[in-house]
Amino acid sequence: MKLVFATNNLNKLKEVQEMLPDTIELLSLKDINCFDEIDETETSLEGNAKLKADYITTNFGFNCFADDTGLEVESLEGKPGVYSARFAGEPANSGKNMQKLLLDLEHKRNRKAQFRTAISLNINDEKFLFQGVCKGEILMKKKGEKGFGYDPIFKPQGFNQSFAEMTSEEKNTISHRGIAVQKLVAFLNNY
Repeated sequence: MKLVFATNNLNKLKEVQEMLPDTIELLSLKDINCFDEIDETETSLEGNAKLKADYITTNFGFNCFADDTGLEVESLEGKPGVYSARFAGEPANSGKNMQKLLLDLEHKRNRKAQFRTAISLNINDEKFLFQGVCKGEILMKKKGEKGFGYDPIFKPQGFNQSFAEMTSEEKNTISHRGIAVQKLVAFLNNY
């Protein structure tokens, strides 16, 4: 089965490719000659995921899925949330985003947070939604060199390492995206 993953994020593409069975041929936007910038204009992760998947299905005619992920910090009333990728402003920069978040949390005791991923799947004129959540906390400073985004400052619940200290296999079994992709794969295996 061929499926387009509607993302330009090569780290995300690689991460998801590692989780999919060999029966699914994952195509990138580049593979289908889509070089359009799909603006994430919705106010929810689910809305942005649907928007991107619908754009590819409507304009390119492929079965596809898209995701949107947000880091939701309890003491910041769920922020950065849907604005996680551009929390420190444009252009998007992970280092600046982490720096801003650590500064915003500097005098807060409650560092509880969760990553949440919404995946929207468009397949054979049907639409489905999957979600994954990983609870944890924001560290006081960066730890680890692996991963991307907020991985160096997020420590999942029940672990002593940040996402950036884990191998991709370790992270993929417990991460928000990993959980959502596992649900997607289970669905596709029975579709």
